[in-house]
Amino acid sequence: MANEDEGGYRWLSQYERTWEVIQEDAEGSLQTVMRHLFIVVDMSRAMEEADLKPSRLACSVKLLEDFISEYFDQNPISQLHIGCLQKAASKACTGEPSLQNAIDSAVRSLRHMPGHASREILILFGSLTSCDPGDIQETVQTLQRQNIRCSIIGLAAEVRVCRTICSETQGSYGVILDERHYRDLLMQHVVPPVAKADTEAALIRMGFPQHLSSGPPSMCMCHLDDSGGVKGFGTSGYFCPQCKSKYCDLPVECKVCGLTLVSAPHLARSYQHLFPLPQFTEIDLTVVEYEQHQSPRLCFACRRELTEKVAYSCPQCGQVFCVDCDIFIHDSLHSCPGCTAAPQGEG
Repeated sequence: MANEDEGGYRWLSQYERTWEVIQEDAEGSLQTVMRHLFIVVDMSRAMEEADLKPSRLACSVKLLEDFISEYFDQNPISQLHIGCLQKAASKACTGEPSLQNAIDSAVRSLRHMPGHASREILILFGSLTSCDPGDIQETVQTLQRQNIRCSIIGLAAEVRVCRTICSETQGSYGVILDERHYRDLLMQHVVPPVAKADTEAALIRMGFPQHLSSGPPSMCMCHLDDSGGVKGFGTSGYFCPQCKSKYCDLPVECKVCGLTLVSAPHLARSYQHLFPLPQFTEIDLTVVEYEQHQSPRLCFACRRELTEKVAYSCPQCGQVFCVDCDIFIHDSLHSCPGCTAAPQGEG
């Protein structure tokens, strides 16, 4: 207990440097940046339990809102398939869940997604049972044939069928300890997974539509299926450069011609995954002499004194950073302040 009080929970240590699990391939670049993720939320009566406040469902919805915001920040040219998130918290949780029905429904949507993008299912599962109409193993085989990765976050206790589904589809399975751990497990799915060896490689045609604020009134394609309403009908929107179909937001895949529509900033923000910031070199400050002239030893980013036993040095510019800044640089900033501050041609 003394060690946990001084250094935090032991299980937290494995999430502190999450970028280290991302490795480059033999060509020096990262595969699969475009993602298609289908989120399934358990709505059985087990989600009404109050071990997470105010309930498992309400806590899940709150964490998912943060997850979605972070997901699109880290995966700007990907798609996230989830419906009625805001309405879910107000619905009554009844009955028993069915993993097989949920997965089959997700597969029907994901099987048509292009092979050059990752296809993933994330299930938030609060029950200890699953009421399935058929053989769940057949569903697992379907996931394997379609190269769909299924991951599950358990809110109660470990369930063997969940462990089996995740292990056989190369997904991850974890059972939460508390709300903080729940958030950690959920945020692990923000970073794109390592691509499978048989992932299809292909050039992707993309369009960069202009946003026009005036023009003839027309219906937006993303609201075309809305029943009885005029939402999406107006004069402004993004127009596909190939077929001139209108959309409210980007990124999106054109429903008419199939062209992927993005903006230049979306591609720029994806650069961090194509060419990730290299890992910093760990320095033992108890045995290594500090070679810079400033005294006391200072972190280059926050300018605070390096009081810990270890620090981290950028392999390109040689600047030294504290542990907290190292984590912030790799998790959020994705750019070395030392390299950025260096005069052109240096670093």
